[in-house]
Order: sequence, then structure tokens, then C-alpha cells
Amino acid sequence: MQYHVNGELVDAADATVSVRDRGFQYGDAAFETIRAYGGQTFAWAAHEKRLNATCDALGIDHGLSGRDLRSRVHETLAANDLADAYVRLSISRGVQSGRLAPDDDVDPTVVVVVEPLPRGGANGERVWNAPATARTVDVQRVPDECIPAVAKTHNYLNGVLARIDAGDADEALLVDAEGRVTEGASSNVFFVSDGVLRTPSLDLPVLPGITRWAVVQLAEDVGIPVEEGHYTPEDLHDADEVFFTNTTWEVRPVARLDDASYSTCKVGAGLARAFAEEVERRHY
Repeated sequence: MQYHVNGELVDAADATVSVRDRGFQYGDAAFETIRAYGGQTFAWAAHEKRLNATCDALGIDHGLSGRDLRSRVHETLAANDLADAYVRLSISRGVQSGRLAPDDDVDPTVVVVVEPLPRGGANGERVWNAPATARTVDVQRVPDECIPAVAKTHNYLNGVLARIDAGDADEALLVDAEGRVTEGASSNVFFVSDGVLRTPSLDLPVLPGITRWAVVQLAEDVGIPVEEGHYTPEDLHDADEVFFTNTTWEVRPVARLDDASYSTCKVGAGLARAFAEEVERRHY
């Protein structure tokens, strides 16, 4: 495998960054997880917009264009002869003095890592082998006032601790200090009740997931009513179905959340098919 590090393709064994890089020392870095289908990045414009929002929230002026970053991603895919892949694009504030307060001058560290995934689309394979199990954890979602939810940073301890708390469950469900459902440790959450597709609204500390956005758009396109609001775990326990979304899982149904179990995921399955058909149309 070859990865892209600071403008150059290097063998995976040589793909390193400085121990004084702020992304390593403080989690002072932005990243995007992107899916490549048929050799092209899915929803690049949305990923670029969110990456820029993260860098703005952190005050990282990396000086790189979206065209340059996308070119580095495609170069990495081509170097590894990958058409279908997981892509992680990271931008840190770079190597600095080591003081907590960052220097004004930024010489960013930019890394692209790729891993092969199965073919996507209508004729592809999903990356999960069974519906998910999930647990509502005691670890609370970090408030917006502490770390803006729009910022997808290397500081992922909130999710790490939540997954540890979830034990052997596939995903952790986090609530905020008011007990309102926010998101999974690495996913957005949806549920269906009374024929309405519901998901926590973005005025809560919820990362605006790219797949979340795509699923909402697809639901509206096929006439499924969508509500974004404030919900409790009990609302999900009483729901007809629950599913998670993220870049690699796409749409993954939930079989069990805490003591609640779900025997169907009809709306989720329909949206998963619609998502796969959209990918097929765009990329294959």
C-alpha cells in the first residue's frame, strides 16, 4: 500500500509524521472519512464543505484548495489500483513549538490513507454482516460549547470512551446532559414511528453526517415524511425500527438497542436500496 503524506506518495511503512505534530500531540487536526465508488469520491463537495467547517472552527488556515486535496485522494487511489475504498483525509496544524496555544503560521500536515472495500452500488456488497446491536451509554456527548459538533477532529476520545462503555455492542448511543439522544459513537441515528422517519436535529451536538444528509434527501424524494427533533432513548425503544448511517456502513439496521429489539427495518431497507441505486447511477 502507498499513502499520500505532505504531497508525496510513500510506502505505508514509511508513511509517518513527526512526534511533534499537533495532530498527534493535541488532536489538533481535521479529518474526513470518504467512500470511493468506482474510482471516484462520493459527495466530494459535501465532504469538502464539512472539512472547511472543521478547519474554520479550529482556526486552521491550511491554504490548500479543494481541487488539490481531491487530487491527492485520487492519486492515492490510483497508486493502489483501488476503485472501491475507504479514504481518510487528515489535515493537522503541523509541527509547531509544543506550546498549547498554536502559532499563527501554519505548515499543515496532510495525509491520505486508503483501504480496500467491496464494490458498492446496487450490485455491490455491504461491509457489515449483520444488523447492529447498540447500547445507550453513560458517556455523554460533548456539548457544542466545548467542542463544536460540526468539527470532525482527531480528538475522538468522546467516541472511544463511548465504545468502551458499550462493551460488546456494535455501537454506542450517546445522549447529552439533558438526556436527549444525539448520535452514535461513529454514526448518525434514525428511527421510525407512526410512519415518520425521525432523527436528532442539528441544533443538538450532532455531527452533520454526509450519509445522514443523503438519506434525508432520499426519504423526501420518495415521499417519506421526515422529522428532525429532540428525542429520548425511550422514544427509540418504542419505535418500529432503528438504523444507523455512516460512510462505511451506509445504512445499517439495528436489531437490538438496550432491552428493546426490532424485527423489521422496512423503511431503512428501502432507503438502503435507494442509496445503493443512487451510488450505482453516479459511479458505475
